[in-house]
Amino acid sequence: MKKIILAATAMLIGLAPMMADASPRDDLKKFRNYFFKMNPGLKLQDYANGIYALDANRRAEWENIEEFPPYEEGIDAGKALFKKYKVGKCFKNGGIGIRQLYPYYDRKTRKVHTLEGDLMACIKKNGFNPKKEKLKFGKGKFAGIAAYMTYTSRGKATNVKIDPSKKSMAIYNRGKHHFYAKRGQLNFACADCHVYNHGMMARGNLLSPALGHTSHFPVWRRKWAKKTAKKKGKSGPFDGFGTIQRRYGGCNKQVRAKPLKPKKGHQNPEYVALEYFHTYMSNGIKINGPAVRQ
Repeated sequence: MKKIILAATAMLIGLAPMMADASPRDDLKKFRNYFFKMNPGLKLQDYANGIYALDANRRAEWENIEEFPPYEEGIDAGKALFKKYKVGKCFKNGGIGIRQLYPYYDRKTRKVHTLEGDLMACIKKNGFNPKKEKLKFGKGKFAGIAAYMTYTSRGKATNVKIDPSKKSMAIYNRGKHHFYAKRGQLNFACADCHVYNHGMMARGNLLSPALGHTSHFPVWRRKWAKKTAKKKGKSGPFDGFGTIQRRYGGCNKQVRAKPLKPKKGHQNPEYVALEYFHTYMSNGIKINGPAVRQ
């Protein structure tokens, strides 16, 4: 145990410069090297499997579940809604096989665009009536549509470009700061659980590595599925689905910090910045979402 702590401490010293004004390319190199040194037997693509790359027993259980994945019905239902809301009209390539290119910075709007952000804008543009239908960021039908779009990108490597403009870099650095900053009553940062202590146990759960996190979102979580089914009294095709920003909110709750909610129909800019940085850190890892998670 002492050797592990010493090794982790050494790695932390190597990661410390990331909090300074390092370039995104330098950040990415240091981020990957940290995980490669901590887990010498794993290759880059292995991290797309999260905790199942770290624990053989959990991996065997996960592989059995993936033979008859619980999200299949949701994928089909998400595809139907994709067609209903004419989502393909709003995106390049008809919205198929594009997840790996998000988030991206648009110099015209001077904003970072996420897939879910563009998806919501598209649906509203195509006549969605919020008074008659419920469609919220993060879960349910909306996450089901995003899950279908992600499914069409399986096997494509994450390829996020960090625009070098001043505004884009400000958003990127905001996201990096959020990732490493302490928050909540427990005074934890994203990095505390998913970098420095990945592979360790927390309340019976194995902490996942941050490298590869974004490659499998939206995910289908058993915890979310049970909670939704219990609340409704029945199960549905979209139970269990959730986007990466839904998970950010859940993580904030777990460290006893207030989760950040969408504002006026738009994703919270703090989480958008975090997703920009967080996804870039997984560049090169192939998309395998939606995936089953605990």
